[in-house]
Amino acid sequence: MTGVKAYLEGGPDALPERIVAITPPGIELKVPFRGGYEHFKATPRHAETEQGRLPVFEWCDRTRVAE
Repeated sequence: MTGVKAYLEGGPDALPERIVAITPPGIELKVPFRGGYEHFKATPRHAETEQGRLPVFEWCDRTRVAE
């Protein structure tokens, strides 16, 4: 699979992945996690990771999924 990936910074320590695909690249990313979504916003920073240099998305909010 090819595509743009991002490094997630902040948010819950228990997030299973810190490197995620972002398709299409945008300014905000929602990651499903434990009955809700963790929200991450794009930053101007980049991180050196085992998968190369990736844009950093920083945690900014959490929303719950209505039951």
